[in-house]
Amino acid sequence: MSKDRYQVFYEQHRERIPVFVHPWYLDAVCDEGEWNACIIEEKGKITAVLPYFIKKKYGFRYITMPPFVKFMGPYFANPLTLTKQHDLLQQLMIQLPKTAAFTQNFYYNITNWLPFYWQGFQQTTRYSYQLNVSDLNQVYDSINRNMRRNIKKAQAELTVSAENLPLIFYDVNKLSFERQKLLIPYTFSQFQQQDASLAAHSARQVFFAKDNAGKIHAAAYLIWDAQSSYYHLSGDDPVLRQSGAGILLIWEAIQFTKEKLGLNTFDFEGSIMPNVEAIRRQFGAVQVPYFTVWKYNSRLYKSLQYLKRQV
Repeated sequence: MSKDRYQVFYEQHRERIPVFVHPWYLDAVCDEGEWNACIIEEKGKITAVLPYFIKKKYGFRYITMPPFVKFMGPYFANPLTLTKQHDLLQQLMIQLPKTAAFTQNFYYNITNWLPFYWQGFQQTTRYSYQLNVSDLNQVYDSINRNMRRNIKKAQAELTVSAENLPLIFYDVNKLSFERQKLLIPYTFSQFQQQDASLAAHSARQVFFAKDNAGKIHAAAYLIWDAQSSYYHLSGDDPVLRQSGAGILLIWEAIQFTKEKLGLNTFDFEGSIMPNVEAIRRQFGAVQVPYFTVWKYNSRLYKSLQYLKRQV
């Protein structure tokens, strides 16, 4: 029933809620658990929702972020006074199922987490980076001079294509994790399921940068909703990184956002990693804060998570 009511909320507000919490997207990415939503209705109208994802592991049930989802958190039907926000957030929290832990990234427009604090939750401020791409000439002029030089060099040596090749993209994406001696955190099956859903809703484009010999230097995966595009996933060949292909694909995705999608916001979707963050800044992007809110309800689960981080 909650999912049905959430679908109603989505139909009414799909133009302003991010793609990450569209019901069809949650259906595609929540394969390792299940998603649902807390719903507040007043006089027959839905005034607030809180979608969540429950996962089970090692005997624990906990609320966390699903794969490929950057933001969840609460959403309101209309602008509200702070007093009304407090009331609705408290009502949403009461509806949350009992779990060992809760962790969510709230969307940018949720700047009030006080009711969560009052109930023992904690918060960390994280950052993403956004570009206003309404004027592409202005965007290009704002890019760091050395970065512009790299773009021009890559344009002279590489060709960018938009192709529906999910397996090839996944393999290139995987190379970036291997370069950092990390395991890619999702299987190809999971990626393919997400990709198929986005493709069915005309909400993604895959870019490849290739040389004259047909070798793929880098790949980028752009998704979007009615408000913004998101530089969702990317990867490059470690042997060919010096070609500037990754920088070129960012610029191509920015142009695609404005010229093909007609959107004015390009979202880098994080990151707080120093080397990656520096590239966002050099593109002239503006820092945008968002909250990660969490709470441990099980001491044993908290201890196990702490030990896991020490390994």
